[in-house]
Amino acid sequence: MRSKVLAVLSLATMIPTLYMIFFYAPTEVTMGNIQRIFYFHVPLATGGYVSAFLLFVGSLMFLLKHDLKWDRFGACAAELGVVFVSAQIVTGMIWAKPVWGIWWTFDARLTLQLVLDLIFIAYFMLRAYLPDREKRAKLSSVFGLLGMVDVPFNYFAIYMFPTQHPQPVLGPAGGGVDPEMGTTLTISFIAFGFLYAYLLDRRLAIAKVEEEIDYLKQVVFAHE
Repeated sequence: MRSKVLAVLSLATMIPTLYMIFFYAPTEVTMGNIQRIFYFHVPLATGGYVSAFLLFVGSLMFLLKHDLKWDRFGACAAELGVVFVSAQIVTGMIWAKPVWGIWWTFDARLTLQLVLDLIFIAYFMLRAYLPDREKRAKLSSVFGLLGMVDVPFNYFAIYMFPTQHPQPVLGPAGGGVDPEMGTTLTISFIAFGFLYAYLLDRRLAIAKVEEEIDYLKQVVFAHE
């Protein structure tokens, strides 16, 4: 029931969001229509930060309580982290090429975002090489705490260092945006938030079934 509600909310908010992005929001004077990637790029980046936080919570709770459901929670959050951060990096590259004339540059913000993506990927590489369930949960939980270490440096990089990345238009010291752009971005955050919640809910359900299947396989093999 919860998944159906989240699916409906995600669809019901994403459709008007796409309309607002492409038709309601005004065209940015300097960059033109390519700037509309902004309404995907920023919520995707936020989804990556949320994934790092949820992975941190799942990892910490497992280390404190030794309950495997928290390991499952952290792993599912990390999977969404790979999806959202990778998509955010790709949208950033598409945006950068016509505006900066380059696809990529190793400035502070971009590099730290790439590091965050690599932390998520390395987390799963570690899990793949640890067949024992308990040992995998314990070691990957310790490693999973690293993702959250990257986030504050990542977020404040554009305040702390001179970067190719644009200076903030939102948040502390932000220059602000046109009201219609701000409304569109707000609606976009809501739509992507529901989408994130739906994907996480479904992935958790699938992960639970996968663990039950693995357990049954172990029982069968043990009796052969």
